[in-house]
Amino acid sequence: MLNASEMRKCDETASTFYGIAPIVLMERAALETARVITGRYGRDISVCVMAGSGNNGGDGIAIARILHEEGVRVQIHLIGDEGRLTPETRGQLETAKRLGLPVCHEIQPAACDVIVDAIFGIGLTRAVEGRFRQAVEAVNAAAAQVVAVDIPSGIHSDTGGVMGCAVRADVTAAYAYRKLGTLLYPGASYAGELICVPIGIPGEIAASEHMGAVTFTAPETDLRLPGRHPAGNKGTFGKVLLIAGAAAMGGACQMAAFAAFRIGAGMVRVFTAEENRESLLVRLPEALIDTYRDDGLYGLSDAEEASLAAAMAWADVIAIGPGLSVSDKARSLLETVLGAEAKPLVLDADALNLLAGNGELLETFARGQDADARDVVMTPHLGEFSRLTACPAARIKEDLIAACRAFTGKYRVTLVCKDARTVVAKQGRTVYINSCGNEGMATAGSGDVLTGIIAGLMAQKQAGYDAAVTGVYAHALAGDIAKEASASYYIMAQDILHSLQYLKRNEAENV
Repeated sequence: MLNASEMRKCDETASTFYGIAPIVLMERAALETARVITGRYGRDISVCVMAGSGNNGGDGIAIARILHEEGVRVQIHLIGDEGRLTPETRGQLETAKRLGLPVCHEIQPAACDVIVDAIFGIGLTRAVEGRFRQAVEAVNAAAAQVVAVDIPSGIHSDTGGVMGCAVRADVTAAYAYRKLGTLLYPGASYAGELICVPIGIPGEIAASEHMGAVTFTAPETDLRLPGRHPAGNKGTFGKVLLIAGAAAMGGACQMAAFAAFRIGAGMVRVFTAEENRESLLVRLPEALIDTYRDDGLYGLSDAEEASLAAAMAWADVIAIGPGLSVSDKARSLLETVLGAEAKPLVLDADALNLLAGNGELLETFARGQDADARDVVMTPHLGEFSRLTACPAARIKEDLIAACRAFTGKYRVTLVCKDARTVVAKQGRTVYINSCGNEGMATAGSGDVLTGIIAGLMAQKQAGYDAAVTGVYAHALAGDIAKEASASYYIMAQDILHSLQYLKRNEAENV
């Protein structure tokens, strides 16, 4: 998954270092796209190519020529200014004219079966206006199937933003690599089915230049969960301390604790408000339970302090926040955890809200504060991330990847920013974007399940970043299993929990 500058660097390196001329790449891209079209729709069709003046338009014109040679009825609509064509596109247009392909400058696509959108490519940086906007709107209004060349025209290749208006494609033929903007929303909803086609760029380029700044989920067979030693015991497989659940919010700690067990943790200890004790004993008898008095006042009693200290010393990883509230009592619990020994830590929900309201606490995670910093994972949803960064959610969504990178550049944490496309970021590591899951997972308790999953993986000795990536992926796959069992409309967090046991597991070596 590449952004625009990385893709341009791939093109440039293919040409200058490997000697593969741009026109060769264009021809290969056109050939592969033509194969997608004829493979899906056959040859007894009529096709209208909407071509801009950049190289994306050249791709479209070359597609038209190849389809014409295969007997497909084709018409080219040149939307761009003929006086501003790139050299490659000008050459393609001259060839098409010599072969007698019909070329016009109409912005209204001809009546046809398939429209090829080759108006704009990855270089678009400003809003679509004038005749280009009219052309995009005309494509969207047409009854034909739409195949986008590399990326739907009007979608920002890096952010997925709609640049004024954008083509809604049924199929997008992505060249060499999928573009980031077709994975992020709203761009993902405009791309239709994404088909990545080879165009002749050597695979070594992206690897050697370290240009793969973003990755995305692979088939379920790539799910790597911690190995299980046959001679292990409950202590071998890790101990999770979960600090969660204010007096009226016991469900959150139940969900998280269940998930930690379900993902393979050997033991789970819950430190929760005393009102939640009985329900936890009934619903989750496997868990150890310690309680505190949720009186809303700052500070812990001597007995509570001793109990919490013993629990933290016992644990391999600590997770805090689900259903904790933002009371003075909750703040005292968080401060105690942050001031204790540097056990790996997962911060979620109200723990993050408390950090957002206390800049001094948040700054304990700032870079340069502690060379031997603990392994910390923060799991905010977009609203919590907005509070942590004091930046409006709408502005964050304009470039979610940049916002996540900026945060992890400032704070020495692994960030899991939960959204329709959850992002996992850590300085010095590849940004991960999850493309599994479904809209049914936007339900109460889903985030608590994810917290338990990540904590359970960290208890089994996975590093925070690895546990976050694996956990997000496993959580999303479980959500898709739940959807298959019924429908996204009916999914509850308990369904995601139940579905974890059906994941196909490939064991990974513990580090």
